Amino acid sequence: MATFGTLSDRLTETFRNLRKKGQLTPADVDGTVREIRRALLDADVALPVVKEFTAKVRERALGDEVNRALNPAQQVVQIVNEELVAILGGQQRRLQFAKTAPTVIMLAGLQGSGKTTFAGKLAKMLEKEGHTPLLVAADLQRPNAVNQLQVVAQQAGAAIYAPQPGNGVGDPVKVARDGVETARRQQHDVVIIDTAGRLGVDAELMKQASDIRKAVDPDEVLFVIDAMIGQDAVNTAKAFQEGVDFTGVVLSKLDGDARGGAALSVASVTGRPIIFASTGEGLDDLEPFHPDRMASRILDLGDIMTLIEQAQSAFDEAEAMKVAEKLATDSFTLEDFLEQMQQMKKMGSMKKMLGMLPGMGQMKQQLEDFDEKEIDRTEAIIRSMTLAERRNPKVLNGSRRLRIARGSGMTVTDVNALVNRFEQAAKMMKTVARGGVPNIPGMGPMPGARPGASAKRGKQPKGRPASRSGNPAKRAAEAAGAVEAAPAAPTGSGFGLGGGGAKAPTEADLAELQKLLGKG
Repeated sequence: MATFGTLSDRLTETFRNLRKKGQLTPADVDGTVREIRRALLDADVALPVVKEFTAKVRERALGDEVNRALNPAQQVVQIVNEELVAILGGQQRRLQFAKTAPTVIMLAGLQGSGKTTFAGKLAKMLEKEGHTPLLVAADLQRPNAVNQLQVVAQQAGAAIYAPQPGNGVGDPVKVARDGVETARRQQHDVVIIDTAGRLGVDAELMKQASDIRKAVDPDEVLFVIDAMIGQDAVNTAKAFQEGVDFTGVVLSKLDGDARGGAALSVASVTGRPIIFASTGEGLDDLEPFHPDRMASRILDLGDIMTLIEQAQSAFDEAEAMKVAEKLATDSFTLEDFLEQMQQMKKMGSMKKMLGMLPGMGQMKQQLEDFDEKEIDRTEAIIRSMTLAERRNPKVLNGSRRLRIARGSGMTVTDVNALVNRFEQAAKMMKTVARGGVPNIPGMGPMPGARPGASAKRGKQPKGRPASRSGNPAKRAAEAAGAVEAAPAAPTGSGFGLGGGGAKAPTEADLAELQKLLGKG
């Protein structure tokens, strides 16, 4: 996650140095705690939170739990992880719904914090869960705020109550009260009230928000805070807590390049849980906030649970079983491959998903270089084929490949590379689907592969000497020349298009693939 990038790098480097030591001394612990303190302060975490956090880490790191541990360095990492979870709120807190509908959710926060966009995101998320939300446009102060909410509601497919044009016209308290009554009449089970903000905390803002709260008696008051505003986030949160009070926090703009101290401070300072995290501009870029998962991301330990949940929501289990059956019976086609890519696109940004894998913080440059558009280019090539060509790529002769290249805006080389990659991937996935372990080019026999499966390929042809020279130096030179003369492995991405050499998948990749295919 971009917001915690610098903090994550600093902490990861600190722990990397710590792991080199077999036994930790008090000086090692003090040095580690000092680096953690600097990293947190650089990330704009509030000073009282930093002091409390480092004191707890130091106390536990010098205690018996580390001294008796088999791996003291890993134990310290675990302590830091647990303390991070604690300052982020401890356990996940979900929205609390009213026993009698409608549930009223009031949004509060400064202007520009992302309240209106969050209202649309929340409405879309609740609709997916089977609720019928109604958006209420009670921000009548900011120019075009009502129009913005109408557009967001349309994009989210949610109902909206906006009787006033806004731009300084209308009574927000009356609109909020009438909105709740409208929801009750029209049988909406959730009401989301978008209130006005200000550029800074002032008495007028607090009075209006307080009046709306008294008028509608909301079940939840969510304080939306911009994760990029740094130290001022704590002061703003305190002011809203004293003036309006809120039941939960929403962190917006976590995809930004700020240092992220607000996220680590606000829950600890206010004692209110973080309920949602907004991770992008799209209406689907909203996640329930899990303190333990966020702590794992900050420490570059990955977030596999969120990745699995996204995969489960995007992939159809019945469809996955069909694909597994096709792989096992050698009938997997480019048409099936296209459908699988489209399901992957439903999961969202590939960069975000790869960033959830453990250790990916050390591969930032590779992630930045990853081209999201490559899937689109691959899709364009496959869509330029006829149905017969997709089902049987062997019919693709030179003229057909030229036609496909022109139709997709790519080159014949790109088409050839895609077909070659598809054939190799299909063979590999077929082996995995049948419960086998394939031999991967460039990696030699895999552990668990059938004895002799790749031995024949590696044998020297009979009657051909390994070297023609008796001189050891010449033999080495001839061997090096033979390697250079050998045909190079196809380059490109996993989809066969240009852009650098493709890395062979690891055993972990194959295991994940097998799970997605329904065989794991």
